[in-house]
Amino acid sequence: MDTSDIKGAVRDRYARAALSVAAGARGSCCSGRSDCADPITSNLYQGVQVDQLPEKAVLASLGCGNPTALAELKPGETVLDLGSGGGIDVLLSARRVGPSGKAYGLDMTDEMLALARENQSKAGLENVEFLKGEIEHIPLPDDSVDVIISNCVINLSADKGQVLREAFRVLKPGGRFAVSDVVTRGEVPAEIRKSVLLWVGCVAGALDEAEYRAKLVSAGFEAVDIEPTRIYRVEDAQGFLDAQGIDARAIAPQVDGKFMSAFIRATKPA
Repeated sequence: MDTSDIKGAVRDRYARAALSVAAGARGSCCSGRSDCADPITSNLYQGVQVDQLPEKAVLASLGCGNPTALAELKPGETVLDLGSGGGIDVLLSARRVGPSGKAYGLDMTDEMLALARENQSKAGLENVEFLKGEIEHIPLPDDSVDVIISNCVINLSADKGQVLREAFRVLKPGGRFAVSDVVTRGEVPAEIRKSVLLWVGCVAGALDEAEYRAKLVSAGFEAVDIEPTRIYRVEDAQGFLDAQGIDARAIAPQVDGKFMSAFIRATKPA
């Protein structure tokens, strides 16, 4: 797949999701349906967390995990969310780092940025800034961020190595990389890999866990850890694949247990 084709498909998918949420529908589904209970995106946040946020921030969540619950954010830290979407993880991070800290959200989609800024205004948080840009080219200076989070976005990039090098660049020495992402374990059928729709839907662009680890090390990170948080079974994949026009019964045995959400940690050397 051409890099520009992937980027265009991702931008279009998330623009439509933002407009859908702005119109009052739920956008939280990897497969793009507004009525689904997707095994990747569902039930990621505890009620006490989302009760503090604008409804549209919750409806626009398209993640595969809850990085803010695992990143151990501290008051006064600066946090950057790569691919911040409707802003749910940025707003949660801003509350954790407090008024003396700062939470940035980076997104390339105008519609998502507009929705995120609306959610920020409703939440009344002043230590938040949403930036327009691509995660392969982060518009922040070197050594400026304490923690990088991301929620099921890096797998959508066609150049994950560049994303990780940029993350390393903007982190301060000793800074922490703490993201949720979809990864694979073992060989995945080519039919899945070649589908742009599945790429946009969180799955087809996923790296094998060993390759993800190697790319982090190559970028300069140390103390790399990949912790599975959800492993998807055949029954999880069947409805998802059916929705993409793929014969689920034929391909499901080949994907059983090979896709998982994971919390991925690494550190920039001090």
